[in-house]
Amino acid sequence: MATIVLQVPDESLVSKVKQACKMLMGVASVKVQKPKEYDITKTAHYKAAMDDVKNGRVTTYASLEDFYKEMGL
Repeated sequence: MATIVLQVPDESLVSKVKQACKMLMGVASVKVQKPKEYDITKTAHYKAAMDDVKNGRVTTYASLEDFYKEMGL
């Protein structure tokens, strides 16, 4: 079975596009999928970084030059 993906930027038109697609000969089903919102605070990397901050595993530098000195650059 072939799949066609349509992106409709105006949400007010989604129901009309869905109805129009259903009227096409040979269309078995029409599904609407809303885009997922990306929440960085739910990612494992973010949680690990916050755990590092909480447990003091963070190094701060007064300036970029101090960082370069520490890295031997």
